[in-house]
Amino acid sequence: MARAIERIEQDIAALQEAIRAIATELQSAYASYLNSLGLAVRKQLILASYHLCTQGYPENFLHLSLNQRQQLQQAIRKLGQLAAEQLLIYLTSEESAEDEVDEEDEIDEVDEVDEEVTPSSSSLFLDTSNSQYLTANTSDPIELAKWQQKLEEVAQEILKKLSHDANLLLQKAGVLPKKLPEPILAAAAAASEASAEVMPGPPNLLNLVIEIENEQQSEDSRLTQIMAINLRLGEIEFADVTLSSDRKRIRSILVQLNKLGREYKKRYKEKAIAEAEAAWRASWFE
Repeated sequence: MARAIERIEQDIAALQEAIRAIATELQSAYASYLNSLGLAVRKQLILASYHLCTQGYPENFLHLSLNQRQQLQQAIRKLGQLAAEQLLIYLTSEESAEDEVDEEDEIDEVDEVDEEVTPSSSSLFLDTSNSQYLTANTSDPIELAKWQQKLEEVAQEILKKLSHDANLLLQKAGVLPKKLPEPILAAAAAASEASAEVMPGPPNLLNLVIEIENEQQSEDSRLTQIMAINLRLGEIEFADVTLSSDRKRIRSILVQLNKLGREYKKRYKEKAIAEAEAAWRASWFE
């Protein structure tokens, strides 16, 4: 016979309290992690751009004037800053209209750096209007796990968009080849870590060999090696001690959450059985 329903409910209440504590700890851990990630992303974007300009396409970079180089560097820094800010948005429980205006102003500021060099960076800002934020009262392990998974997906999406926008920026500036098709830039940004790690070279850069058709003779084509920015979370974490430490803390918290989640599910099933048995006894008569 199942345990008394009151005792089971007490166990569930205790588990919910423990899960709320885990939710608070997980939110704190991600606040630290995403702040560290924002700083690391800015650094790695600059390093990747440096390698691409000085080792991938040094001749193209040298063709730029001093002012053009400075404008390009400023725009790259701004892109990294916008990405760092976007990483923290999903930890905010509610966004004010004033914050939204500030974001639009920042986007406009990037676009005004140099219209001939800087593409629109508004794609970095994801739609957060329908996002579900974590609250301090979160006691459902399933919802907490969904929130954590969504946060990880958002971080990956921001890195993908940042890589794509940075490549467009470098192409518009004349560093990346002008004839490089847009689908190639999109493929570079979307390349998985597994496929990118096979290629040797500096971190967060992807070496591509593509076939470009000759404009004069459609049947004639040639293979061309292309280097493009591809920011990868694994490489960014590996290069930053603080970020690696934050990731270990998150993994440790998730282990605790999984354990509590299994116990939570077990207790709810036990409660359902106890309630069913009580209902059976209540309706049974000789």
